[in-house]
Amino acid sequence: MTAGIGQAPERATTVTPVGGGRAGVGRRLWAPVAASRGVPRWLLVIGTVIVLAFVVVAVFAPLVSRYDFGQYADANGPFTKLAPPSAAHWFGVNVMQTDVFAQVMYGARTELEVVVLAVVLSLCVGVPLGLVSGWVGGALDRALVLIMDALFAFPYLLLAIVIAFLLSSSPLGGGIVTAAVAITVVYVPQYFRVVRNSVMSVREETYVEAARTLGAGSFTIVMRYIFSNVIQTVPVIATLNAADAILTLAGLGFLGFGIQPTVAAEWGYDVQRAISDVGAGIWWTAVFPGLAIVLLVTGLTLVGEGLNDVVNPVLRRRRFTRVTLPTEAGPGDDAR
Repeated sequence: MTAGIGQAPERATTVTPVGGGRAGVGRRLWAPVAASRGVPRWLLVIGTVIVLAFVVVAVFAPLVSRYDFGQYADANGPFTKLAPPSAAHWFGVNVMQTDVFAQVMYGARTELEVVVLAVVLSLCVGVPLGLVSGWVGGALDRALVLIMDALFAFPYLLLAIVIAFLLSSSPLGGGIVTAAVAITVVYVPQYFRVVRNSVMSVREETYVEAARTLGAGSFTIVMRYIFSNVIQTVPVIATLNAADAILTLAGLGFLGFGIQPTVAAEWGYDVQRAISDVGAGIWWTAVFPGLAIVLLVTGLTLVGEGLNDVVNPVLRRRRFTRVTLPTEAGPGDDAR
């Protein structure tokens, strides 16, 4: 378009979306991980590899194991009770005449299902309650803090046992959902306390006051300005809680309050059932389920510690570029 007399020529303008869209959000989330160096990065990589290995085993358990988790016979007849590891049974056979390798493989699926469900439920309950309590304050805040402190005062395993016992007579029975709900009640107070404390420190910041002055509603302020600033530490806590949830589920199964053996394979129950075997020198029925618990807990713990060092700006190690400054010329250099 041609500019008229006395008019400035029009300039083409382009509008760039803030943050670069989904790609920009992905780059911002990946940037701290890509910039990590040294021990934190190795912790994150090793932990991720271990966890992904268990995820693959859990997803493809029917393909990895030739037997089902409760199978005690094949075409050749019943399995030999307490048979040692062999070509037919890589991890041996337990006292219930079931293949230990199948129990471990299907147990990985059970553990991950319960942990993922428990962590998601804990986040869905604890984070919104923490946001509301920290933002609203007053009587609602005091009531929620009282309830959460009362739950937090109980030993986590005892609280999980009580919840599992109360739900055992419900329609849910002794299945995966019951175990997940029992573990959820344990970890909701942790998310509530972390998010509430963060909201109470953030709600007095200058940008929040500016949003109030401009007429933004409470829901808009909480979801647009506060949520993104208080949620940064939650993934680290969720990863560490997932590792702790494995031990809680194993403790419930060991004490007989976890998942019933007819419903799914569970490592804690397998370890409890193998106690009497250890005294007779039968080691394989307890070693392999126990080793699986240790490896998965270690992997999740390494991921949590690595994320903590990567996400936390105080602990984060950055890459520095060496800069070489030119040397200044002396007074007699020009004469030469």
